[in-house]
Amino acid sequence: MVAVRLAIVALLGALLGGGLVALYLRRVGAARGGELAHLEQLVKRRAEQVTALSHELRTPLSMIKGAVDLLREGTPGPLTPAQERFLQVVDHQCTQVIGLCESLLIQAKIEAGLFTPRPERVDVSVVTRDVVTAMRPLCAQRQQRISLDTPQVMPRIQGDPQLLTQALTNLLSNASRFTTAGGSIDVRVAVIDTGVAVYVTDDGAGMTPDERHRLFRRFATGRPLADGTGLGLVITKTIVELHGGDIMVHTASARGTTFLLTLPRGESR
Repeated sequence: MVAVRLAIVALLGALLGGGLVALYLRRVGAARGGELAHLEQLVKRRAEQVTALSHELRTPLSMIKGAVDLLREGTPGPLTPAQERFLQVVDHQCTQVIGLCESLLIQAKIEAGLFTPRPERVDVSVVTRDVVTAMRPLCAQRQQRISLDTPQVMPRIQGDPQLLTQALTNLLSNASRFTTAGGSIDVRVAVIDTGVAVYVTDDGAGMTPDERHRLFRRFATGRPLADGTGLGLVITKTIVELHGGDIMVHTASARGTTFLLTLPRGESR
């Protein structure tokens, strides 16, 4: 009888202990759920603040840029060479800040989960060709050559064409920024076992190991005095990862840089 009583007591203790543990776990789960919900609200509030700030900055900057364009076109009257140079600086800086606002807006929306990709069957070679075509005038201004190599037969992948265009534009803009006047940029699209790969190679100065280590960080560029914020590469990495892909970098000081992004085929329809 004593053994039976002890067994009953042990069983009750185990049941009560298990109930207390379960109650504790539920309370911890509820507390962590509350913390997670609070963090999500903070992230969304931050995204809304960035959106409002971007709008407030873009509107006057767009008006300034419009006025500068009219002046440079000579609508109010001819400009002196010195005035043209000053307006060119203003125009360039306005474009830079407007681009920064767009980058901040996209990154904040993605982090807050407010940016929903719209996947469809995409031919990456077509998207890449359109981006290269759009970049040619800028490269021509900098006396840079840009080449494109794509396969004749290209499988379509599941992706958001707008996001992929943004990612490739960022990579080519980055390559142009670090390629000297008279340099070249090579873009190649290839079919691989897992899907599609895009190579963007410049013949610029390359990066040291320390500069390479600071890539893909906000407001950190490959060069201490680089003309940029580093947000472009952060957004590119985020977009590639949203598509289930990866981005890699091969670089060496004074030997140029190659960015390689891979995109999976995705489910076929």
